[in-house]
Amino acid sequence: MTLETRVSISEAEQLVKKAFLKNGVKEEVAASVSTALVAAEAEGQVGHGFSRVKDYIAQVKTKKINVDAKIKIDHPKPTSISIDADYGFAYPALDQAIIEGTLIGKEYGSAVVSIFNSHHCGALSVQVERIANRGLIGLMMANTPKAIAPWGGKDPFFGTNPIAFAVPRKAKDPLVIDLSLSKVARGKIMHAKKVNTKIPEGWALDSSGKPTTDPDQALKGSMLPIGEAKGSALALMVEILAATFSGGRPSNEASSFLNPDGDPPGVGQFLMFIDPGKDKGSFFTRLEKLLLNIEEIEGVRLPGERRKKDIQKSLDLGLLLPANFVDP
Repeated sequence: MTLETRVSISEAEQLVKKAFLKNGVKEEVAASVSTALVAAEAEGQVGHGFSRVKDYIAQVKTKKINVDAKIKIDHPKPTSISIDADYGFAYPALDQAIIEGTLIGKEYGSAVVSIFNSHHCGALSVQVERIANRGLIGLMMANTPKAIAPWGGKDPFFGTNPIAFAVPRKAKDPLVIDLSLSKVARGKIMHAKKVNTKIPEGWALDSSGKPTTDPDQALKGSMLPIGEAKGSALALMVEILAATFSGGRPSNEASSFLNPDGDPPGVGQFLMFIDPGKDKGSFFTRLEKLLLNIEEIEGVRLPGERRKKDIQKSLDLGLLLPANFVDP
């Protein structure tokens, strides 16, 4: 993908939004999608940023993404919320999840939100940070199309099934942790394929179960989990909460987020909203002491520091805009 010029974050949002509007996506939905994609690009998650525009539009054209989705919200229990994304984009459903979850979380102290019949939800860090900016602790999980073999196997079964967490801080930006359960996010391998570069050994196996540095062979094969058997177990945990609990399609049955053909993926997402409590001053004092003790260790940095620097760089310098991404 050729890079042409730098644009501001707001300009990038407008250009991405325009690309979706040109292809029949409604104003409010196009705005939600463009904001999420640009936010991911700004924090360095290029596999969830501009590179997704053409893939999404191709799926809009084949109706794999339902542009007329009618989001349905159900409250089966006082602190439990279920959202049917109706096979549309995940982002408008997530917008509703954060609105509803924040209200319930602040009223009752916690809330659980599940989303089903959903699609690719991009960088989870973007969503949990929104929760933390509302004064709540946020946890999010998502299942994705199969990419990781259960430990000991070679055929993909679990998705990369990311987990993200964010906690508000006193007078500082939230602490944000975002991790894929593969050794690297699958989006990085997809990006490597698009720009025709090799991947490091140790990221993935080919279809025969052998290590590969070819991103195309890696995408046909299996991602390696973090922590070996422990990562595989975590992927199962996410699968149960994000798909089985929500009613989303399991990873081994979900269609690709990339290919425009076939049925909608129909995956799920799971979010938790936790109020730090009435005595928030005490919570924030304990939190800052904990984080300061970690930062004082030589050679150690808190998770998310590199992300913060990438965001600041994007704010200061703008984003490198692909020359043809708005011309699907």
